[in-house]
Amino acid sequence: MMRTKNRFIRSALSIVFAGSVFCLEASADSPVLPADVQFSDMAVSASLTGVAGDAAAGRKIFANRKQGNCLACHAATDLKEQLFHGGVGPSLDGAGSRWSEGQLRAIVVNAKTMFSSETVMPGFYTLEVGADVRKDLIGKTILSAQQVEDVVAYLTTLK
Repeated sequence: MMRTKNRFIRSALSIVFAGSVFCLEASADSPVLPADVQFSDMAVSASLTGVAGDAAAGRKIFANRKQGNCLACHAATDLKEQLFHGGVGPSLDGAGSRWSEGQLRAIVVNAKTMFSSETVMPGFYTLEVGADVRKDLIGKTILSAQQVEDVVAYLTTLK
């Protein structure tokens, strides 16, 4: 009986240990989690994914009314073919000249951290979203880490 119990414990420990090693390896290739994003000097200097953003993909996300929906509040001459540019936020023409890549990343990740808690701009990669969140969206970000990198890559092209 004791021998069976010891074998079970050894087997369970090796599974736990193997699982821990797997988790460590998987996390090395994972994006920075929303709670772990580092803001420093009004910027998020490090990529959230370690992979460069794709400006063309970012342009699509920016214009997509079901993803970024940035045009609901901002105007951008580069997207003049799109209808109904908003005027709530500033025009993003020249955004790539006004802000550094790290500052743009910080604004997209969580504008409230960059500007003030009163800004109406949502945080696209944060779980600090306030009250009355739809139950199926609790614990989810608006954009993925790679989508944030893509939008940032697009915004840096707006000179």
